[in-house]
Amino acid sequence: MVPRTLGFRENTGSGRRTGASLPGSTASLALVTNDRKYVNMTDVNLKGGGEPGKRGRGVLATPLSIADQPEVVFIELLYFAYRDFISDPDVALESYGFGRAHHRVVHFVNRHPGIRVADLLDILKITKQSLGRVLRQLVETGFIDQKPGPVDRRQRLLYPTEAGRALALRLIALQARRVGEALAALSPAERVGAEKFLRRIVDAEERDKVAGLIER
Repeated sequence: MVPRTLGFRENTGSGRRTGASLPGSTASLALVTNDRKYVNMTDVNLKGGGEPGKRGRGVLATPLSIADQPEVVFIELLYFAYRDFISDPDVALESYGFGRAHHRVVHFVNRHPGIRVADLLDILKITKQSLGRVLRQLVETGFIDQKPGPVDRRQRLLYPTEAGRALALRLIALQARRVGEALAALSPAERVGAEKFLRRIVDAEERDKVAGLIER
């Protein structure tokens, strides 16, 4: 699977340039991806002193069966649903030079204006360094504004700008159209079942927190 862009970093001028200057930004940007380090499978097979080909045994031509694991149907439906659900805003974000991490930040800052950076980190479950790169780009391009906390000046509170709100509405409209079309084909009882299923997918210890976030 092709890795998705998670964010951007400033191009120092060394090496091949992989990004482009964003409108309103003086920084030249280079893509930062979640590529994993390349692993040579021959090296993996040879580790531990075993002979090549013996540790993995034979090649299997029989597919994993839903008879053996019925949940595979739901696993793959979630995969394909997410693939298409996120593809619509992906296209729109390309015109800004943004990726999915930017999308998530713009979304939740617009849903919760004045959110603390610490709380946003808790929602996104990413590192402070990763969030810092994305925030820097969104602030520099005028989509997000940062303000110090009223009591603790060390706190950073995040607010959408008018441009940030317009971008959030544009992206939500794309996803709402797809979700709305799917919901329109369901009965009221089926809608309740679909929502219950998605809530149960969330980690048990996170469900109350998530419920508080989405029900406002």
